[in-house]
Amino acid sequence: MKYDVIIIGSGLAGLTAGLLLTKKGYRVLILEKKPFVGGRTASWDEDGMKVESGFHRVIGYYKHFPRVLKKAGINMNKIVMWEEVMDFRSARKGDVTTFGMAPVHGPLKLLKGMFGNTDTISYKDRMSLFPFFINGMKDYLKKPDQLDQVSVKEYAERHHVTNNAFHLVLVPLTAGIFFLPPERFSAYVFFGLLAPSLPRFYKMRMGGFLGGMSELFSDPIARVIEKQGGTILRDHKVTRMIYENGRVKGVVAEGQEFYADETVLATEIGAAKKLITDSSVEHACFNNLLQLPDVPAVTIQFELDRPATPYDRTTFGAGTSLASFTEQSRTTFKHVPGRMSCILAPAERFINMESEDIYQIAIKDAKKLGLEIEGHVVDYRVVKHPKEFYSLEPGHDWMRPDQDTPIKGLTLAGDYTKTSNFATMESAVESGEIAAKIVEDEMTKSAL
Repeated sequence: MKYDVIIIGSGLAGLTAGLLLTKKGYRVLILEKKPFVGGRTASWDEDGMKVESGFHRVIGYYKHFPRVLKKAGINMNKIVMWEEVMDFRSARKGDVTTFGMAPVHGPLKLLKGMFGNTDTISYKDRMSLFPFFINGMKDYLKKPDQLDQVSVKEYAERHHVTNNAFHLVLVPLTAGIFFLPPERFSAYVFFGLLAPSLPRFYKMRMGGFLGGMSELFSDPIARVIEKQGGTILRDHKVTRMIYENGRVKGVVAEGQEFYADETVLATEIGAAKKLITDSSVEHACFNNLLQLPDVPAVTIQFELDRPATPYDRTTFGAGTSLASFTEQSRTTFKHVPGRMSCILAPAERFINMESEDIYQIAIKDAKKLGLEIEGHVVDYRVVKHPKEFYSLEPGHDWMRPDQDTPIKGLTLAGDYTKTSNFATMESAVESGEIAAKIVEDEMTKSAL
């Protein structure tokens, strides 16, 4: 059977494109290599333990993500528990520093964070961060190309951030959000993550999901796609695109050929580069993409016989491999007494390491942060993503490709493509929206 559109991959980018295109009446086929949809926004049962690709947080100023949820009949406020503060635990200090981040929803907590915590971060430390952030936002708007040549560490040194503020705040932020230390993290990307909050500061806060991501939105979006006439085939890995006479005409998956007028390549970056190469789709437009480095990500998820902390809150672990983590027994995984999910950094250290060795390191680092979880672990799982994120190191952002390609019948989608955001759920959804519009325009032209 021939389709109007084939979408390779059912992550947020692919699901968004599929949702919008089926709503327009197009015959859409989504091919997913895994037995479940959602990509990096998925949750599943792994040998009797519920796990997720990695704990995610929604930022209050997001626009694209809540919009696509609404189109699928999902109210984001009903699936999210909003957080107005975040914690920084330090292996060096042994204390917890709490910062408010919601100027409208939690102004008193914001002020308390700014003027409290003097035992862990002095006023001198805090004052040293002001020129760093103020000048960073200014340079992001006026000198983006220059800023992308500088690391967060270099920029911090340039603006005289104190050593304590650097290690307590900037090191865990960079590692905890995108797995890279500040000496490898582009200052342009760092400030770009904060830039959308300026015009929408009144919406600034973070939200944790009140259940598994598959149950809350990935599966519901997929059901709407199918209800609108789309087809989703799971366990169907695409091995190559059918590229003939300068046009992508379809794909090969599980030994079967599928044809369509338009194909959207909506996989993670590593798989996208492999498919382009394996399909012999040669064009100068892909040179930057094929050279854009990808980086791994590794998480460890503990099921405990008691909560790891007295609340579910995003926490950054300065001076340890636990770059960021959260207790989820009161939010995402209410069926267990305790549940701690951790993003590990640097990921390159752990990607080829045995799970037992990762476990031992995580247990020791948790203890350094004042978390006594050893002896309370019921079960654990390590989840690895070898090539699913593009590198946010200096000098790479310009290499992100457009969704539109000069190859007939081929459109790209994914958070590695060029959007107004960086490697987030928001970026993935935005790329899916752009891809859907490109495909719709092409289909309209063909019909004329």
